[in-house]
Amino acid sequence: MTSNNWINLAQDDETRIETLRAHFEGHAYDPHWHDSYLVGVTEQGVQQFNCRRNRHHSTPGNVFLLEPGEIHDGDAPEDGGFTYRMLYLDPQWLQREISAVFQEAPANTCLAFASTLSTDSRLAQATARAFDVMHHPELRIVRQHALNTLLQALTYNLHWRKKYAQDPRLPRVAQLARDYLHDHMHHNVGIDELTAITGVDRYRLNRAFKSAYGLAPHAYLVQLRLAKARRLLALGVSCADVANALGFADQSHLGRWFVRANGMTPAAYQKRCTNVPDR
Repeated sequence: MTSNNWINLAQDDETRIETLRAHFEGHAYDPHWHDSYLVGVTEQGVQQFNCRRNRHHSTPGNVFLLEPGEIHDGDAPEDGGFTYRMLYLDPQWLQREISAVFQEAPANTCLAFASTLSTDSRLAQATARAFDVMHHPELRIVRQHALNTLLQALTYNLHWRKKYAQDPRLPRVAQLARDYLHDHMHHNVGIDELTAITGVDRYRLNRAFKSAYGLAPHAYLVQLRLAKARRLLALGVSCADVANALGFADQSHLGRWFVRANGMTPAAYQKRCTNVPDR
């Protein structure tokens, strides 16, 4: 990070919604994903990121929308960098709140964003307003009204996508390897274990996995652990215990990966999530 980069993050106790305002110049963060739905608005500059196999350029007033598990990165292609505000919406919270808007949600479905970037000015205003009242101490009824306005604006950018146990578009070997990584994310998994359960050599496995999920198996495992690390840190688990529980060599090892994906240290992230002023 350059000396001009900064991050301001907080978490709401009631909804567990995280709010983040940040500024980056040059490289911002490496490819990673989150367990939350991300709704953000670009304030200043050009925010460049890769997602869904496309490169996007978000400019002031644009809203960017990412689903849980969507791999994305970030950098500033122009001098002066970019500034943005973002809300991390818990999937269960969003599903429950949106379901209340619809009379009946289709069976066996989950919420999905219709597009990654939106120029909907109403959504941009609702996102910025929701950020403001969630990021700073405000009356509970004011926060709830702002969130309701955001949800109403989001309904025009959401659709119900049918859930699937396994995506038939993806190679079977990639699915097997991914399932194994999820089941053994706390272990010191080796590529030899993945080749044994998939029945292919490491070169074909790497090609199939990266084609399916956008990352090599080792990088995918790291991101899987980092997503869990965010949850544990927000609950107040010590950085050392998080590193030990998730299979990192030590606290410094966790810290190096965490900074590359989130732009801040685990300790800084935890402090911002657990020291939210009483509402």
